[in-house]
Amino acid sequence: MTSVVPENRPLLALAPTGNRHGSRSHLTCFFRCGNACDQPEPNTTAHAHIQDEIAKAVGRRSVLRGGAVTASALLVGGLVHSAGSAAAAAPGAQRPGAPSGHGTLGNAVFSPVEPNKRDAFTTAKGFDHDVVIRWGDPVVKGAPEFDAHAQTVASTRKQFGYNCDYVGLLPLNDDEALLVVNHEYTDENLMFPTGEYTADEIKRIAIANHGMSVVRVRRHNRPGSWKRTGLGQAKENRRLHDATTFELVGPAAGDARLRTTADIEGRWVLGTFNNCAGGTTPWGTVLSGEENFNQYFDKGAGLDTRYTTQYARYGINGAGKGWSSVDPRFDLSKEPHEPHRFGWIIEVDPFDPTSTPRKHTMLGRFKHEGANIAISAEGHAVAYMGDDERGDYLYKFVSAEKYDGAGTTAARKHNLTLLTKGTLYVARLVGDGTEDGLFDGTGTWLPLTTDTQSFVPGMSVADVLLFTRQASDKLAPTRMDRPEDVEANPVNGKVYAALTNNSNRGSGSLPVDEANPLATSQVRASIAAPLTNASGNRNGYVLEMTPGGNDHASTTFTWDLFLVCGDPAAPESWFGGFDKTKVSPISCPDNVSFDTVGNLWISTDGNVLGSNDGVFRVPVAGPNRGQVQQVCTVPKGAEACGPLVTDDDRSLFVAVQHPGEIDGATFEDPASTWPHTDAFPRPSVVVVYASR
Repeated sequence: MTSVVPENRPLLALAPTGNRHGSRSHLTCFFRCGNACDQPEPNTTAHAHIQDEIAKAVGRRSVLRGGAVTASALLVGGLVHSAGSAAAAAPGAQRPGAPSGHGTLGNAVFSPVEPNKRDAFTTAKGFDHDVVIRWGDPVVKGAPEFDAHAQTVASTRKQFGYNCDYVGLLPLNDDEALLVVNHEYTDENLMFPTGEYTADEIKRIAIANHGMSVVRVRRHNRPGSWKRTGLGQAKENRRLHDATTFELVGPAAGDARLRTTADIEGRWVLGTFNNCAGGTTPWGTVLSGEENFNQYFDKGAGLDTRYTTQYARYGINGAGKGWSSVDPRFDLSKEPHEPHRFGWIIEVDPFDPTSTPRKHTMLGRFKHEGANIAISAEGHAVAYMGDDERGDYLYKFVSAEKYDGAGTTAARKHNLTLLTKGTLYVARLVGDGTEDGLFDGTGTWLPLTTDTQSFVPGMSVADVLLFTRQASDKLAPTRMDRPEDVEANPVNGKVYAALTNNSNRGSGSLPVDEANPLATSQVRASIAAPLTNASGNRNGYVLEMTPGGNDHASTTFTWDLFLVCGDPAAPESWFGGFDKTKVSPISCPDNVSFDTVGNLWISTDGNVLGSNDGVFRVPVAGPNRGQVQQVCTVPKGAEACGPLVTDDDRSLFVAVQHPGEIDGATFEDPASTWPHTDAFPRPSVVVVYASR
């Protein structure tokens, strides 16, 4: 494949070839996050609290063991959590209408998919899958059929956007539902035929491909299968894009630092960008996280010196995508406040296509992976969130008002206000030492601000919400290894967080601690046999947190590393105490979900172990606690997003993002043609179901 950059695409200066991080190509790193891992870490703080003593001890142990935290750190006496049983913890808030369990996916017995590099969506034996919707498919009335050679901004705003990520499904009746999907970023190399579009046309169309889609779907001909309804004619269908108006709500709305030339009130924003994960609320809306928004802003004539520190902490350096040539709001010298209007959790009401989506300032501003709601013992809405950056933090929000589950119009109107007032917290984790044979300990949720009072010295409420990272730095929370999806298990009430990886852990200002223990790991390629050394936490963890008193509103919790991901044969990997010879290798957990039995489902991004990414099922209780089994793999070059197990436990939705995003690939010379309906790859949403 060629790596020549067409003259009409000057913004696409390709990085060198070869994998950059695990299975991620340089193209993925460039287009998805602006090469974030190649930039200086935005968090340069060196927090000093009790966990530092544990960090020193762990560090000494790793040095004595040749730079690797070995299996003995996890397997002393073969300990398994007695608290791992679902019966040991009070249930959290159940999903509306969720059955009690015993569904097809939760209890299915199957042989896991073997690691592979196929250009195919591959399921375990006994399962099948269908493609539900592809990039460019019609979404709203008047949308044309997709033609890669005739793309326009107008058609793009009516079609399914590029690079699907979060997937939500909201029931309309027994047979129909609304599918809600994020569109995270674009890869112009794979989207556009060479020489058919000008550079500015490419930019405008790429901008319009961001956002979200709402699509009506209905059950298909086999149990668990789904298809689109009406091919873009359903009244609920909606496409949110760069020209969609969003309302800023909450305490920071209207702040002077949110005002721009086009919005002198600081309350209305056009578009949402780099939307990663999300969550469906108990009141029937969808939350979506704006993640790597920093990469879209150009330096222009220079950065505003008033925000030097703030820009740096968010990775805003002016090395944008060149969008300012078609929209001046992406020029930092002209609109220095525009980036402050991104990095929020947005809320969309899929049932009302005329409603104005909102950006919630009360939930803080950072690189949101997503937000997921649990209901506390007294009825408060609790949102769990992760800031997806090396060395950044875990957050939660507790609403001031209580959730009203009456199901009436008045109750829903009240619930739509829950995320505008309350308390925002950041997490500090303290280890208890590894003498117990586990990486575990206790934690505290440190209050940052309410809607009326800041708890951070020298910072107002608006300061804390606009610059949440700097506010958190002052409270010395625990710097985690890329906290991504954070979600409460509706069956056992525990909270699970995907900590994807951090190759820099153990170096510079990121010393190891008990919650982030691996400074050096052994990585075995599953396809190519050689064992190689790799610094840092290359394969990631899954953190398990138990709220104090089994109440999500509690400011205390206990925690353990439920999974230390990697090759089961590697000494440092840990699978909740389960026999490591009977699990699937897993690397780089990204998103999590649950079935009605309470099993954890994990999708991966950037597998270091030599296989395509995929989706895994993991029991969290009972004798099979920690038994990681791979249910499916995505095509080569792709990332597995979602996942979502439906409330009837029959369907697994997976968003296949950036298939064929491999260095050197172009529209004319693709590395993948999945889903094999065209001569080029198309990111798509897939549904998996039992075939027998």
